[in-house]
Amino acid sequence: MSAASARFRRGDTVLVSDRAHAGHHRTPWYIKGKAGVIDVDNGPWLNPESRGHGGSGLPKVPVYRVRFAQTALWPSYAGPAHDTLIIDVFEHWLEPAEEGS
Repeated sequence: MSAASARFRRGDTVLVSDRAHAGHHRTPWYIKGKAGVIDVDNGPWLNPESRGHGGSGLPKVPVYRVRFAQTALWPSYAGPAHDTLIIDVFEHWLEPAEEGS
């Protein structure tokens, strides 16, 4: 099976899905439902949600380095307003953000 081609590009604003998920996944709870900006396309990787349950991890899934404003993740964040957190997120957890997200 071949890997899917990347859906997003550097600078795209994305929203992390807030859906429930049983079993293994690598999307931290604190970014679910939050908007971030694609920083880097890391290329396709084996899907850990399949691998975590004995599957092959195929087809490979695009992974992105996504940048989030600390103040968007933690409303009481007391550090500088320009501080960010960067997290690798698998594409199937991302959707295009609507204007104003």
